[in-house]
Amino acid sequence: MALANIPAEADWTQAPSLVDGAIELELTARSCDLRYWLGAVPQGTLRGHVLGHADDVRPHPVMTRPGPLNSALTQELAFRSIAEEKATRAIAHMVALAPDNDSLEFYSTQLLDEARHAMVFRNHLLQLGIGQDELWTTVERLAGADRDAVLVPLEEFGLRSLRDRGDFIGGVLVLTVLVEGVLAPAAELSERKWRVFDPAAADIERGAGIDEIRHLAVGSSILRDHLLNRPEDKPRLLELMAEGYELWGRLPVEDVVLNREKLFQQGIEQHGELLGDYEVWPGRRLVDTTIEERMATGQEWARRMQHSRLASMGLEEAL
Repeated sequence: MALANIPAEADWTQAPSLVDGAIELELTARSCDLRYWLGAVPQGTLRGHVLGHADDVRPHPVMTRPGPLNSALTQELAFRSIAEEKATRAIAHMVALAPDNDSLEFYSTQLLDEARHAMVFRNHLLQLGIGQDELWTTVERLAGADRDAVLVPLEEFGLRSLRDRGDFIGGVLVLTVLVEGVLAPAAELSERKWRVFDPAAADIERGAGIDEIRHLAVGSSILRDHLLNRPEDKPRLLELMAEGYELWGRLPVEDVVLNREKLFQQGIEQHGELLGDYEVWPGRRLVDTTIEERMATGQEWARRMQHSRLASMGLEEAL
């Protein structure tokens, strides 16, 4: 049941899926200011879910034992926690560069969202059997190489706009289109994949996804309004996007995802009976899916989101 005065897009039960929300919703920095966040997020999305899930929602016991499912999820959580930490640090530059109070307040709230995401992804590793005193060294062991191969180049690319050039709108473009806009569909698939094996992890993804809908929608509106007011910036932003897509093409992102999907597939083969008739999307049982099918579906979701958002921003030439 929805809570009174909580916007539907921030309500735990009424919010759309990440992909659908990112395609369909129109939100602005002015409508998602600090007052909005204080009412909608702590009292709505996070009510009873400060660590991403209710206290009585736990992983299935199979998840806490050594094996491919544990390996797949711990690698994913470690990587995601580092990614969200890097996003938090980058957004600090966006707060400092914000050209008006609406964008300052919005990116201040996004900074806190991303810091919370890093915390809850990291914290869930403890529920999967990692000791508190081993947490940071385990994150490094599980995701250090992928951080260096994927996240560090992306971070350096974004910081060239924000830190080195003081380019606020370039930073909005990198974050909204080239980082969150590409990674978000993988988070949507993750929520669906872990729903049976680890409902706590799925809920963590659900809460983060509700936040990401807002981030993507507002970032898109900021870019659209900027281009309406300063159309002469369009060639520069298209060039920045081309650089970003060229970088993505050189990063081993697909290899990182493929490795986790192979582990997940091994987990299905070992524990598929737990999935029963659970459908990962309408008409398709998760137990029957293949590695290639899941990866292709995530890529299709990403393509749909990119086409919709870029068209709405007036950057369809980048497609």
